[in-house]
Amino acid sequence: QVQLVESGGGLVQPGGSLRLSCAASGNVFSMYAMAWYRQAPGKERVLIASISSIGTTNYAESVKGRFTISRDNTRKTAHLQMNSLKPEDTAVYYCNGRPNYNPSIVSWGQGTQVTVSS
Repeated sequence: QVQLVESGGGLVQPGGSLRLSCAASGNVFSMYAMAWYRQAPGKERVLIASISSIGTTNYAESVKGRFTISRDNTRKTAHLQMNSLKPEDTAVYYCNGRPNYNPSIVSWGQGTQVTVSS
């Protein structure tokens, strides 16, 4: 099971951009499907973007066209580029990983806070 560490959160004005990163330990990152979830105060954690081990991406409707998920297998890192941020994007963002060889194994990062406010 890999360890995941997020970074890149912070305070940004509406319309601004942030890039989140998720660094993985170990040597099996290329076999992991990666995803980003977010959890707003008082709400459930929801899936917003995913990328398979071969680079297939999917997005929630709420972020489609504004957010881009990517991965760098050489650096064992996944990214979430967030553009045109809105106040409703404010949440704790979590990185998630599941290996292709056993999707029941789930790794989570510790979360990073993103606040969109003027």
